[in-house]
Amino acid sequence: MKFQLNSKYRKNLEKLNQKIRNKVYETLSEFIKNPFNPILRNHELHGKMQNRRSIAVTGDIRIIFVLLKEDYTEILLLDIGSHSQLYS
Repeated sequence: MKFQLNSKYRKNLEKLNQKIRNKVYETLSEFIKNPFNPILRNHELHGKMQNRRSIAVTGDIRIIFVLLKEDYTEILLLDIGSHSQLYS
């Protein structure tokens, strides 16, 4: 699995404290092993975020991404933040 990171994702990742960033790396490691592990809550988004997906890092922190290849071999990480930051 290859990840591409857009500038918004990089910028918002840097804003997170080190403990949350460590959790992000653990989450992405699990995502590589099994993108559909129930703990990730991987799901499609709708409305203005159609064609995007989300996984959970913590109870409130989410990663928004796009599949560049349907087989999950290439992923574009679009944004990261709290539920309210991403979906408002």
